[in-house]
Amino acid sequence: MKQDYDVLIIGGGLAGNCLALALQNNELKIAIVEANTREQLHDAAAGDRALALANGSVRMLDALGIWQHAQAKATPIKRIHVSDQGHFGKTRLSAKKEGVDALGYVITARELEAVVADLVAQAGIPQICPARVMGIAADSQFAHISLKQQQAALNLSAKLVVGADGGQSTIRKLLDIEQSITEYQQTAIVTTIKPQVAHEHTAYERFTAEGPLALLPIKQDYAVVWTRSTAEAEQLMLDSEADFMASLQACFGYKLGQFSLAAPRRSFPLSLIRAQSMYSNRAVIIGNAVHQLHPVAGQGFNLGLRDVLQLAEIILETAQKGADIGAHSVLQRYAEQRKKDHDTVINFTDSVVKLFSNEWLSLAAARNVGLALLDSIPGAKKHLARYAMGLNARIPHIGNRRRV
Repeated sequence: MKQDYDVLIIGGGLAGNCLALALQNNELKIAIVEANTREQLHDAAAGDRALALANGSVRMLDALGIWQHAQAKATPIKRIHVSDQGHFGKTRLSAKKEGVDALGYVITARELEAVVADLVAQAGIPQICPARVMGIAADSQFAHISLKQQQAALNLSAKLVVGADGGQSTIRKLLDIEQSITEYQQTAIVTTIKPQVAHEHTAYERFTAEGPLALLPIKQDYAVVWTRSTAEAEQLMLDSEADFMASLQACFGYKLGQFSLAAPRRSFPLSLIRAQSMYSNRAVIIGNAVHQLHPVAGQGFNLGLRDVLQLAEIILETAQKGADIGAHSVLQRYAEQRKKDHDTVINFTDSVVKLFSNEWLSLAAARNVGLALLDSIPGAKKHLARYAMGLNARIPHIGNRRRV
């Protein structure tokens, strides 16, 4: 039977495009299928969100030849200040003390997406766009994908199909992979503010009874991710700009002077969503198609990027041996290798949300003692810093790569 591709990547966002760059120049025939035009992707509201890139993620982006093109658009985080509103506990991390240039970097999703999309185009990786997946089936040799491109039908085959098509993944739905969902009854309000006092590359994570407030330095401003109860968030979205800013200022305080709003407010309901399987019948799902996390600690994109590179590593190793990259045993090995990282990050973020969204006196005292101890015990602080930098998990290796 005819084989059109070795790997067919569904989704031309960050995960899909990064995977394509990881697999290029390795004699694999790959293509990307994307439902939206590049203009539609660029103009999407989700592009406004700030991505906190851990130090480990920067290393992976560098290995893909991406970071040298994106670094100038990113703002380094040199200090992280963690506190619990109304309590004494706090922890401070410093890039200088950890012996690194930055604990991480902040960049808008739109800017990073544009860099990665440009590199995919320059590499000449085939893109079938706009096209929507209508069906998927598999036999012992190939996965078969039916697409609708404008009014035309297109049928393709590949050794392996990768669903990198986001939280509403069509591939996941077509494979009948169920999800486990935990509703937090919280909403994140995302915007950008101008501080009166220069941020000096310091990021803040302030925990409150209603949810965390994160301020991430981005250019001369701060990207805000403010978690509130759903009802309170709805009211904050309806409030005038002055009332909204007064509430935000009351939550954070005046350490950075008076805030002014620099971008529209957007809101996103929060839940923990995890697919019950990562693969099925010559198809595998990665990134947001598998897991959607609470934004506390900014782990979502970093976890997804490790999915990308781990999958690329396994595909390349398997292909070099002349074995079947879509075989059940290969996809099972990928899922087993990713499970520990998924479990660790998901359990950590879920526990932090529940621990810091509780005002029971004994629990509040315990967590503040914990924060104070973290700040004073060098070994514990170093462990936390490595976690924040994404260096606690293994960074996949994809070999010597030609820079684009």
